[in-house]
Amino acid sequence: MKKKFKLHWLWTILTGLLLFFGAYFASTIGRPAPIPIKQEIHVGVTYHRVVHYVPHSMIAHVIVIDRNVEDVKFLVTPQDEVEGGVLKARTTSGFLQEFGVQIAINGDGFHPWWSHSPVDYYPHTGDPVTPNGFTAAYGNVYADGKHDPRPEPTLYISRRNELSFNLPPNKIHHAISGDRMLIMGGEIVDDLNDTVIHPRTAIGISRNGRYVILAVVDGRQPFYSSGATYQELAKLLKSFDAHYAMALDGGGSSALVIEGEDGGATVLNSPIDSYIPGRERPVANHLGIQINW
Repeated sequence: MKKKFKLHWLWTILTGLLLFFGAYFASTIGRPAPIPIKQEIHVGVTYHRVVHYVPHSMIAHVIVIDRNVEDVKFLVTPQDEVEGGVLKARTTSGFLQEFGVQIAINGDGFHPWWSHSPVDYYPHTGDPVTPNGFTAAYGNVYADGKHDPRPEPTLYISRRNELSFNLPPNKIHHAISGDRMLIMGGEIVDDLNDTVIHPRTAIGISRNGRYVILAVVDGRQPFYSSGATYQELAKLLKSFDAHYAMALDGGGSSALVIEGEDGGATVLNSPIDSYIPGRERPVANHLGIQINW
């Protein structure tokens, strides 16, 4: 009797495990496999897929660029001629293809925005929007960030493609703002939230500026990736030796895209606009990187 009882519970446990892992792997169909990867996608450009299961599921996509290897140029989405805003909303894939960059991530938060349902949302591609924070492209400051009561940190990019956080050069070339600083002078910023979990986007630079780190964390996808807190995002950037790092807009905006072998856009993460996995959100601005590959 005891033997039959033990066999019954063994089969119950095995069946439960099979159902759990079956549901988990079924949930990954059409999304990047939840397997850690380190892959050189171009000379001096390395892609990492970071997978954590505890304290919750988290799949992060990190690109590290060695600026000593390649001639790297940065681009912030230029201003459009449009009424009701300063930019036409674009997906990150659309930005990459339109402006001929090889790597792109979503940028700052923006307004107006709403998402009531998969069919009731704003903006659509082409709708007028304005970034929340200070923004410039090719010397043209087209958003001053003054409407936002909470000052946003800003990444400045000089004509020589040097990066600096919150230290504007004499002549502003490109500038893009973000949600908050994550790392300052090699130290994780105090009091970063460590409870609220969402998809995230961030950029960091190494101590000497040689390495640029781009990170996007997938989230809001049960059995796949829940997301990250700001504290976890900072630790992720710190693990790649970021000396300074800034969070960009997250949630349904988070996207990391590269130019594929066919010249088209390849999305490396699993975006989640309107809770639809794989759906990219049109956003206001972006950060693009030009590398001759």
